Amino acid sequence: MRAEGNHRHQKLLDTYFGQKFTIDTELETECFRVPHFYRAFYVYQYATGISAAISLAERVATGGEQEREDYIKFLSGGCSATPIELLRIAGVDMESPQPIESAMKRFEELVGELEELI
Repeated sequence: MRAEGNHRHQKLLDTYFGQKFTIDTELETECFRVPHFYRAFYVYQYATGISAAISLAERVATGGEQEREDYIKFLSGGCSATPIELLRIAGVDMESPQPIESAMKRFEELVGELEELI
């Protein structure tokens, strides 16, 4: 069990990791020491990248020859266009809600799998 502390974020850490998980006092504020978290929109790049990747992977895995050809065009595009334009060539429109919706659906599926396991 974690020793009682007066940190405002103690409850959040306990909720996230569980009561039986021990975090050394020195690591309780680790999130505040990660400098790139404070750069404009940096952390949103994770969600955007994962959403794009899930949509692209689903399209290729469930599609046919055309989807695979589009994927090869996307890969061979290199730096010839912006990432949004290259993804559009592959059939993923990051300016639409579809990639986020696909990512949320996949996340929901994974949470369901986890719930069944535990």
